[in-house]
Order: sequence, then C-alpha cells, then structure tokens
Amino acid sequence: MNYFFVFNGRRIKRFLFLALTALLSIAVIWVEKDNLSVFAPHPPAAIFSVPTERKVVALTFDISWGEERAEPILEILKNKGVKNVTFFLSSPWSKTHPDIVKKIVDAGYEIGSHGHKHDNYSQYSDSEIQKQISVADGILKEMTGKSPNLIRMPNGDFDKRVLRIAETLNYKVIQWDTDSLDWKNPGVNTIIQRVITKAHPGDIILMHASDSCKQTHLALPTIIDQLRAKGFDFVTVSQMIDQTDTQGKTVQDKTAWNELAMLD
Repeated sequence: MNYFFVFNGRRIKRFLFLALTALLSIAVIWVEKDNLSVFAPHPPAAIFSVPTERKVVALTFDISWGEERAEPILEILKNKGVKNVTFFLSSPWSKTHPDIVKKIVDAGYEIGSHGHKHDNYSQYSDSEIQKQISVADGILKEMTGKSPNLIRMPNGDFDKRVLRIAETLNYKVIQWDTDSLDWKNPGVNTIIQRVITKAHPGDIILMHASDSCKQTHLALPTIIDQLRAKGFDFVTVSQMIDQTDTQGKTVQDKTAWNELAMLD
C-alpha cells in the first residue's frame, strides 16, 4: 500500500519561523542569564533619593579616618538642634575611635556601615564582598550595640553583585543625590552653594567628617540655617525611607556613577 503526504508550504514556513524564533530566544536568554535580575519585579537597587512632597532632607556624613573633624561637627549639630542625622562609619576607624563612636550613639544619631576595607568592592569576588560587609557589621555591632541595616559602599562603588549580596545580608545600599564635594576642599562658599542650590525634597546629602575634609565644619552652620530658612526639616535616611515611597532614583550599575567620594 502506498501512502502520500501533502505538505502545505505556508505551514512549513510558519513552523520553521517559530522554531527559529524559539532557538534565538533561548540563545539570548543563555547569553544574558547573568543580567536577568535587572528585569526582576523588585531587583536590589541603591537609594539615591526618595520621592516625596514633604520638605525633608537627610544629612549624611561618612567617616573613615582621623579624629579632628568629627567632634566639631557633632558640636555644631548639637548647638543647632539637629537631632536626625546619619553617619556612615568604616569599621577600622570605629574600632580605633570608640570615644567618638560613643558620642555619636549617645547623641541618638543613626549609624550606617561604611564597610571594612576602603576599597572598590565591585572588584572583589562574591565571597570577599560578603566578608567585607560581614566583618564591618560585626565590629559596628560590637561598638554600637546593634547591627546597622544601611551601608554606603567605600568610594560609592558598587555593581549588581554588591547590591545583591548586601541585600542578602539585610542591608540597603545608600548613595546620595547631592554631593557637597567637601572632600575636594573647594572652598566654604562653594560647599554651601552646592548643597543649598541642589537640595530638594527627599534628598540624601553627602558630607564627610574625616580629617581630609577641612572645610565641612565651617560650611555646616550656614547650610543648616539656609536649609531651614527654605522650610526643610532634617530626617535620618531610615526615617525618610520608612515614611515615604522608596521607588526613587536608583541604579544597578556603577558605570552610571560619575562623582565618587574618593577621599572620605
């Protein structure tokens, strides 16, 4: 018995087209498998600012070395009645300056981690990134009595791996929207003008209390007065996140980051 099969040319072309499309899709997924987290519903992201209509800003200070600048800044904050501030402390500095850390804690200011080694963690392996964050966490917990849950990476450097690992360790990566550039020591008036002209509701303002920043304490009183004159209130980073929508300006790749605080 003979069998005859009749093939429809259009159906064959359609089948081949669908098969080719499927193969191409599989190939793209395979090539881009390491980047798929970018398209996840809630991928980890660094927080630069928080969208809000409330006139609030977060003053933040990084400290990684020295002992001459931190205490004058603490005294200014006390005299100006600024109770809500976030300090990001490196763990080696904290361990060698327990008296200053205690003053920050006793004043009721929020403490975040500034990591352990002051280096670009995006250059590290996953295990080393985890180690650096964890070591800092242990030291800061020992010094302050509790583990922080905010971290500002040294030099502001991160990539998707750093964000992911920080999240698994219960940390939010905090960046900034306004850089005072005090780490460049550009002049007191320049620091003041940068902060005052750029500050906006939900802003996270980067300043430093390390000894390399010689003009911050001179600019700070005027910054506080002028921000208040504009109607701004001061909150900690955590207060800002807790009280407002956190779907703010975020990035997931350090290549989008230009101005780094290289001398904090």
